[in-house]
Amino acid sequence: MAISAAAAAAAALSFPRALPSPLQPRRHRHRRRSAEPPACAHSERGVTFDPGSAFYRSDSAAGRDLAVLAATLHRRAAGPSAPFLCLDAMCGCGVRALRYLAQAGADFVWANDASEALRPVIVGNLSRFERAPDRRWAVSHLDATRLLSERYLRREYFDVIDVDSFGGDAAYIRAALLALRIGGLLYLTSTDWRSARGYGSRSSLSSYGAYIRPVPYPNEVGLRMLIGGAAREAAILGFHITPLFSYYAYHGPIFRVMVQLHNGKQDGISNYGFICHCKSCGQSRTFGFDELGQITCGCADKIDPDSITVVGPLWTGPLHDTTFLTEMLSLATEWGWANTIENGVSLEKLLDTMIEESDSRLPPGYIRLDEIASRAKVNSPPLGTLINSLRKEGYAACRSHIGANAIKTNCPIECCLDVAQEIRNLR
Repeated sequence: MAISAAAAAAAALSFPRALPSPLQPRRHRHRRRSAEPPACAHSERGVTFDPGSAFYRSDSAAGRDLAVLAATLHRRAAGPSAPFLCLDAMCGCGVRALRYLAQAGADFVWANDASEALRPVIVGNLSRFERAPDRRWAVSHLDATRLLSERYLRREYFDVIDVDSFGGDAAYIRAALLALRIGGLLYLTSTDWRSARGYGSRSSLSSYGAYIRPVPYPNEVGLRMLIGGAAREAAILGFHITPLFSYYAYHGPIFRVMVQLHNGKQDGISNYGFICHCKSCGQSRTFGFDELGQITCGCADKIDPDSITVVGPLWTGPLHDTTFLTEMLSLATEWGWANTIENGVSLEKLLDTMIEESDSRLPPGYIRLDEIASRAKVNSPPLGTLINSLRKEGYAACRSHIGANAIKTNCPIECCLDVAQEIRNLR
């Protein structure tokens, strides 16, 4: 959206009476004294808060770090032409909303959680951030989809919308896209590991429009399923999205994706299609809609036609944006976050791996070293040695932050086995 259009959209905000607009000066009136902030119990990157009785995982701090870095870069790129507005649709104790205020520099944050019992905790934590003459935050307790739909109907658009949902219910995605400014960021979540592993195909079909079956890289399929669902919803609305980064966390497990909304439908559907995996040879390929009915594998024709597994439609393009991730790493270094380890996660190592994963030559999926060793009938080659050997052969290859002890490469599986055997012979 052009700056003038963004400013017009910001000026059009009309918040409900219970939640005064951050763009209009507040009338000085008598109000009840706010509650004192609760005792500090936790801290993330210097921001203190109390989770109270809310569900809180310190292991998820890395996902919140990534969100703050992305939101900050987006705010800097947008400039000061309009207030920078964030909405946390399922805020829990309010730590994400607090960090958007204190670290990302949001002008206003709307913190919502369906549980009214958490209101004292949320208000107490946000009260740590000193209020300016104009209100900087508000708290509500509505169903997330209803809240987002009402924001759209009132023409209240946000620069960042964070939905930290539980399970695989994706009903909120369309409403979130409608409440997002063009160019804005939507932080999606799924914890539906059963669908990602192909154990809940009906659930994945109803939530994301993808029929998922078991493949050797389910964690990546979970991310692609989530992006694909958002891409489908955006296309229905006349928009398109691009993923800025995709993050898989083993605890939970949790699938988180940051996508950016763009106006207009994208030409073609080159990044939305099907993934085919052959159990006989271990090779994976992507197929478009125009290739339906032609999905096959040369080895399967000779061995076992039932060895082919097809999943989709889902996102088959890059999981990350290289330029954006590089800027995130630069900002993390600037803030002193990159070289520290929080809850066992090094942001520098994580972002470096994601940058390598963003190579457009890399196809969907990853290959575990134990599978390579089993097929090549050798001991597992050292991960770094295998990657360097593949690169010397002219292939793209890197580690995967999604699968432990696995590589991503565009090298055909047969060549991978040959390289693994050569490594074994040289040792």
